[in-house]
Amino acid sequence: MDKEYIAEHNGVKYVKYDSLENTGLVCHGFMTRVGGVSSGPFGTLNLGFNRGDDEKAVAENYKRAAACFAKSPDRVVLAHQTHTSVIRRVTQADAGMGVVRDRDFHDVDGLITNEPGILLATSHADCTPIFLLDPENRAIGMVHSGWKGTVGLISINAVRAMEKEFGTDPSQLIAVIGPCICKKCYEIGQEVAVQFMEIFGGEHFALQKKDNGKYMLDLKRANKRILFEAGLREFNIVCSELCTFERDDLFYSHRRMGAERGQMLAFIGLK
Repeated sequence: MDKEYIAEHNGVKYVKYDSLENTGLVCHGFMTRVGGVSSGPFGTLNLGFNRGDDEKAVAENYKRAAACFAKSPDRVVLAHQTHTSVIRRVTQADAGMGVVRDRDFHDVDGLITNEPGILLATSHADCTPIFLLDPENRAIGMVHSGWKGTVGLISINAVRAMEKEFGTDPSQLIAVIGPCICKKCYEIGQEVAVQFMEIFGGEHFALQKKDNGKYMLDLKRANKRILFEAGLREFNIVCSELCTFERDDLFYSHRRMGAERGQMLAFIGLK
């Protein structure tokens, strides 16, 4: 069983995984809400500039988060997430975009690169973070997959993009499905459930129907299935056991807190 654990750097707590760490090829982490300077509903490590928090506080939080990986915020590239299935290849020229300078791209929910020294980042508050590592070709991916991205098969798009750009063999990919809202906390309506049934051939493996006509959705299981269908081997796919909705002590949650809340980031970078 792959070990999932909480690491800490100068009071900042973040989630790590042995399957990635033990390769020695990457730095990575899913940030918690612990260790920053924001207050109120943003307390304390809010990494969202667009949440209504004090911008100076968010900038300091970015410094603290990036320092966990011996980097500065100008080495981060942050996706521009609009629940698409679009993947972008990132280069050194993109460093700092979305954090210390404006992006020259939009509507991108997944990032890939084979260049060291850049921190790929996606933003989360219940949606699924998916870390990808190709140890053979030294390439990485970072994906944001909410229910729309999951239905849109964004993880398959990321794997195919890595195949095209870096010569990745999916069977050699290591994937981590990080902390997100769990099945017993994520109720969806019929209209969303129908889309999952259409994508997965009517199978209910990630859905559980309730007496009220609604469904409970297992995003982790759905994304694991998608990665398997993309060509990954099952033993190379690790699923977090942490739920962002349940763990108020560690995470922000859109379902639990609403719009007035902070934002967490998932990071991965090649050494």
